[in-house]
Amino acid sequence: MTETISINVGGMTCAACQAHVQRALEHSPGVAKAAVNLMTGEATVVFDPKLTEPAALVEAISETGYEAQLPAGGQSDFEAQAERDRAQVAEARELQIKAIVSLALGGIAMGLSMNAMHSAAIRYVLLAMALFVMAWAGRGIFAGAWTAARHGSADMNALVALGTGAAFLYSAAVTIAPAYFESRGIAPGVYYEAAILILAFVITGKAIEARAKRQTASALRKLIGLQPAIARMLRDGVERDLPIAEVRRGDVVIVRPGEKIPTDGEIVDGSSYLDESMITGEPAPVEKNPRDKVIGGTVNTTGSFRYRATALGEASVLARIVRLIRQAQGSRTPIEKLADRISGVFVPVVLGIALVTFGAWMIAGAGAGKALVTGVAVLIIACPCAMGLAVPTAAMVAIGRGAQMGVLIKGGETLEKLRHVDTVVFDKTGTVTEGRPRITNADIDDETLRLAAAAERRSEHPLAHAVVALAESRGLTIPEAYDFQATPGRGVEARVEGRHVRAGNVDAADADITVVIDGKTAGHLRVEDPIRPGAAEAVRELEAMGLEAMMLTGDRSANASRIAKQAGIGEVIAGVLPDGKAAEIRRLQSDGRVVAMIGDGINDAPALAQADAGFAMGSGTDIAIEAGDVTLLRADLGGIASAIGLSRAAWNIMRQNLVWALAYNVIAIPAAALGFLSPVIASAAMAASSVSVVLNSLRLKRFGRP
Repeated sequence: MTETISINVGGMTCAACQAHVQRALEHSPGVAKAAVNLMTGEATVVFDPKLTEPAALVEAISETGYEAQLPAGGQSDFEAQAERDRAQVAEARELQIKAIVSLALGGIAMGLSMNAMHSAAIRYVLLAMALFVMAWAGRGIFAGAWTAARHGSADMNALVALGTGAAFLYSAAVTIAPAYFESRGIAPGVYYEAAILILAFVITGKAIEARAKRQTASALRKLIGLQPAIARMLRDGVERDLPIAEVRRGDVVIVRPGEKIPTDGEIVDGSSYLDESMITGEPAPVEKNPRDKVIGGTVNTTGSFRYRATALGEASVLARIVRLIRQAQGSRTPIEKLADRISGVFVPVVLGIALVTFGAWMIAGAGAGKALVTGVAVLIIACPCAMGLAVPTAAMVAIGRGAQMGVLIKGGETLEKLRHVDTVVFDKTGTVTEGRPRITNADIDDETLRLAAAAERRSEHPLAHAVVALAESRGLTIPEAYDFQATPGRGVEARVEGRHVRAGNVDAADADITVVIDGKTAGHLRVEDPIRPGAAEAVRELEAMGLEAMMLTGDRSANASRIAKQAGIGEVIAGVLPDGKAAEIRRLQSDGRVVAMIGDGINDAPALAQADAGFAMGSGTDIAIEAGDVTLLRADLGGIASAIGLSRAAWNIMRQNLVWALAYNVIAIPAAALGFLSPVIASAAMAASSVSVVLNSLRLKRFGRP
């Protein structure tokens, strides 16, 4: 039996860092699977607790030269994400300050360097400025490079540290012993401004990346912000405002108009309308009455009510969604593994190219200064930052955007495989249809309906509410009913205005209601499970995307065909049991199709598991989160097209990012080696490449339904 744990990893700055940590974990005893995410700074590890323990995994990461820390004891994933977000804010602010100061000093250094060759005093001023920037703003870079070197590895920090360190040491030597260089015909030129500006541009790039990275997690922050910090509870008959952490299962919570619901629960008394749009995507407030469930984080609009807390902490709907998104964003896509393999060998190769470049310029007689500057430019230009950010940024933004659209995509692998889907198979009941029977035809006069509604108003059955709603929609006044009786499976009867009224359900397959007044049939109500609003439009969207839609159901062929026709689905396979549904999916796959299955997440579990991509319909308060690869939080089948369209868009962005990152290095490294790029320009270009990849990925935040 394996376990899964998330470990916070600090100090990773590029794809090479990520690759080192990943290899260390994968080669650790007892580790079945490891995924390290550069964007989130997390390592998700699946391990056998009989062979290893979390402390050993932390040690394995630490031995590679990076910081590793388990989540705080007793801290939930929900709380850990909130703490991580606060840390990102602090990091972004610190980087911003360092970037501004470094850029300002770099500009001053450029101005002073014009006269540095003729003034020893200016050279010493520049030396002091460079030391300050390296020790303060660049401290993390040099510390990371030293740690990596002690563990026999190299990363982006190593490249930047080597480049700026070489420029600084050469300039310091010229500053301290200019006569030595002059006696050998070498002008006492210094490159302090290059060292300062290289660090300034790298740190500026990091600051912009940090700011942009926070935008990739905006969906998580919005969800986390939904949970209130305080709950008003009834304790010992007294109302008290207490921290949310003190709420216990079974506690009675009091909610007033305009307040957020602190936890999941069930209404005890009172009624209201709740805005559940952030969770379910439903734009209109939903009516809530006693025994109805409420979701923590949703907003009470008008009334006041009391409810009993039923699900707390990690068991709540909100926390489960947060955990799902975080795990999905921390997962890896198949294409990312290709980028990892490239990045894993990139740094050593670049170090070799830089040494060869330095030697070649020396042999060509260009002098130590020119050779040094050119070698430094190669080191700086070749940082694989953009390559390491190319895929995970796009995956994170896409998964976050999907969550905002009510589509929970469970991981990078799912995100990538959705683009290959060519056949979409629908379950019928609760998927294409609403799963809630309604009155669709009323062969009944107002007087009969008025009496029937009086009897039904005493019942809690959903169909009874439908009868009452129909009477109210006609503007009828509903009288009181007496001697009420409800017979399961047969309906209700009561005495209304001195008359005996019975409203009964007939055969469950037809779900009709017959109204009998004083022993005589007086009206008939046709009850059907109507097609879900937007189902036909969703099918048209899928077909417009080149996908084939089918229906797979256990219902009778005639009924299934009628519903399929209304939804615009051409092919129907009816009368199939749950195991038979999985077999039908296998048959389609054997024909070479890539199949997505949409079902309720429970009865259709075998078919959802068999499909290449399983879509589970979520019900808001009882989300079938574990049932499929994708959960549709909203009662909107358009989410299927959104998920597939988002997958295709994300793939295009990933491909653009990788092509840009690779092309950048292919063009820039030879240009630097040939002396066309100075170290300062190289550092600015390197930072710009990383930022461009992140900004390109953020375009997915504007993705809409195809």
